Amino acid sequence: MLYVKNLPGWERALRIALGLAGLAFAAMNWPADVLAVAVGLMGAMLALTGLVGFCPMCAMVGRTLDKGR
Repeated sequence: MLYVKNLPGWERALRIALGLAGLAFAAMNWPADVLAVAVGLMGAMLALTGLVGFCPMCAMVGRTLDKGR
């Protein structure tokens, strides 16, 4: 595996839910608004990091899962 998961289960579920909500908003408002494009991209990234369990930005600041605690 090329990465180590750095998101706990509750945060993964939250990211997936928020990502799907952002994608739904973007799908409803796609051709009319530039904001819909930005929200859609952000929703896709949230859903993807939630599904994979790894966030590159969290890894850059040194966030890890403490499984021993």
